[in-house]
Amino acid sequence: MVTPEAKREAVRYLGAKHQMSERQACKIVNISRAVLRYKKRLDRNLKLRAELYELAVKKPKYGCPLLFQLLLRRGWKVNHKRVERLCRLLNLALRRKKRARRIVRERESLPVPSEPNQHWAMDFVHDSLSSGRKFRCLTLVDLCSRFSPAVEVGSSLPAAQVIRVLQRLAIVRGLPQVITVDNGPEFICKALKAWSDKSGIRLHFIQPGKPTQNAFIESLNGTFRHECLHAELFSSIADAKVKIDKWRIEYNTGRPHSSIGYRTPEEVEIDFFQRMEEKMNTGTN
Repeated sequence: MVTPEAKREAVRYLGAKHQMSERQACKIVNISRAVLRYKKRLDRNLKLRAELYELAVKKPKYGCPLLFQLLLRRGWKVNHKRVERLCRLLNLALRRKKRARRIVRERESLPVPSEPNQHWAMDFVHDSLSSGRKFRCLTLVDLCSRFSPAVEVGSSLPAAQVIRVLQRLAIVRGLPQVITVDNGPEFICKALKAWSDKSGIRLHFIQPGKPTQNAFIESLNGTFRHECLHAELFSSIADAKVKIDKWRIEYNTGRPHSSIGYRTPEEVEIDFFQRMEEKMNTGTN
């Protein structure tokens, strides 16, 4: 019997059964008379709780910080501490993985390009269908805006397919000056080198066994695996393509990123090109 409501019930019981006065019963139960007479006010968080729960159901892999940012985007004027408290009450907190203790070393920050479409990174992610059949995904990310121009899905993605994806992006978006890759067989082959030399694209290879040198694509892959591959069940390659592309669009246009000031990649690129246009107009005038 520790909650105030339980103590109030005990006071009422002592008064009804043993004809005790309110003062005596409160002294025995160890509750003040002010607490006994307190009446709950209406919950001012009813609408906020409902919307927070709705967001959490739609985005089950989003933690409290991201849910808070989505609420701000929907026009809520709310403090992050209140959102954290409501997340605890609604049991919406994500489980934290226990990380192994590692030797602390000084981190080297990777240089970030000053504008979009200067420097990309690409890598492969593996997963399987509900039938157990394996498939691969070629992921790409812009190091400045964190925009993902494509996530190619296939049972096999040889170098020829990688080149076709890049050629398609050259028409739709244009290609960067540099693409960072690891030392996988698809990236070190002669076909991709010949294409990069012909296109004027420099392939920057990281050191073997040092994925942190390609940290931007590793971050994208981790988010991709956590929010899409672990959350969805794929019945076929075609089904995987549809669901993964839907996630990529949401990643680019609707998901706030802490590393770019809780903006979306699309907003970063729009902001950059607007500033460039304003600068050009000012120079012309």
